[in-house]
Amino acid sequence: MPGERNEQDLMHYDRMAQEALRGVIKLALRRAAEPGGLPGQHHLYLSFKTQAAGVSVPAELTEKYPDEMTIVLQHQFWDLAPGETFFQVTLKFGGQPKRLSVPYAAVTRFYDPSVQFLLQFEAEDDTPAELGPPAPVTALPEPASKPKTRVRERPAETHEERPPSGDDDGPKIVSLDQFRKK
Repeated sequence: MPGERNEQDLMHYDRMAQEALRGVIKLALRRAAEPGGLPGQHHLYLSFKTQAAGVSVPAELTEKYPDEMTIVLQHQFWDLAPGETFFQVTLKFGGQPKRLSVPYAAVTRFYDPSVQFLLQFEAEDDTPAELGPPAPVTALPEPASKPKTRVRERPAETHEERPPSGDDDGPKIVSLDQFRKK
């Protein structure tokens, strides 16, 4: 009947919304890959599932981060190549350059702490990820001036755990949970 409510989402709007929000990641990475690099104080934390389909990470990093890994794109990254379904980037780990290839579908968090912007995505096993920005393993000092080249001067940071966020002025969180039927 026209007035009846359909309790089953056969359109899969939650998946469509997540795919659309992953487009924000793609656009941000395209901007970061431009000759000027990231503008102002912007820097990006990207967390992703290391075992997700299509992820290509060196074996020693997969052993160290068997579930999830966070990379930081700020001062030291090379050859950032955001494609239609995945991105590639070269980062230094232990002083050695490593090439990573990550499908956007594997990304669980995208965070720009300079503007407190966070996008959170469901893990591939449909388990909601925890809220809050990723915490870096080590604190790094801010540079005196922004490099003029696309070669960045800071090591990549990774982590597996984050402390809970207690800030009232925390990141702007975009969560799809508010749109789900209970």
